Amino acid sequence: MDVLYGLHPVEEALRSGARQLDHVSVARERRDERLDRLIQLCRASGVRVAVEPREQLTRLARTDAHQGVLAVVRERNFLSIEDLLSSKLDGFRFFLALDGIEDPHNLGALLRTADGAGVDGVVLPERRSASVTATVAKTSAGASEHVRIARVTNLVRALEQMKKNNIWVIGLDERGTPDYIDFDFKTDCVLVLGREGAGLHDLVKKTCDHLLRIPMGGQVSSLNVSVAGAVVMYEAMRQRRQFSSIGPKATKERKGLGS
Repeated sequence: MDVLYGLHPVEEALRSGARQLDHVSVARERRDERLDRLIQLCRASGVRVAVEPREQLTRLARTDAHQGVLAVVRERNFLSIEDLLSSKLDGFRFFLALDGIEDPHNLGALLRTADGAGVDGVVLPERRSASVTATVAKTSAGASEHVRIARVTNLVRALEQMKKNNIWVIGLDERGTPDYIDFDFKTDCVLVLGREGAGLHDLVKKTCDHLLRIPMGGQVSSLNVSVAGAVVMYEAMRQRRQFSSIGPKATKERKGLGS
């Protein structure tokens, strides 16, 4: 069993229906409209509600940031790369792959943005990566319960498999070219983001068909990975929405796919 805490993560777990909730505990000391709505949602979903002292929730959550709400849930069943690739989706497919993001707050922020930007799935390596924990769920404001996530043993192999399925592999690198706003995202692609401070691993970088950069106008050379990811994901969403509103047009041929 896993633990989720905080109003948004617990509410989104109930709404998504992605995994079974054993029960929801609420703090005896808290009473307000938001909590009452959550209790009503639990009852409508057939989930048992237990009223307990706040100290008990703090002990189970291992933090006092639970907002007086905690859920005991079944462990998450992650998808495989085949699951992501076999899904029937409208329009171009857009995925996110994370190469060694170790800070759970960065992972949570990226999953929240991925949900908001309409990303079709996220690829996470099993090793050298933050797990999708309660901290990640809290940081994502519950968005992690809605995002389709595949866990893979070898990220390079997964990216190569995506290439074979006609998906362009696009890395973000401060020494890359062109600028991200000059890239045409109106195609099937996966955006690959690297480690905090170190960027993409060499093998992952070599696997990418293109390396994009975010131009910087100040004294620092790069953005925090969750901010950089948000910038590019929303540019991709902007282009794709614009494309869908005007209808399909011929796009120029690119070289490098599967190389």
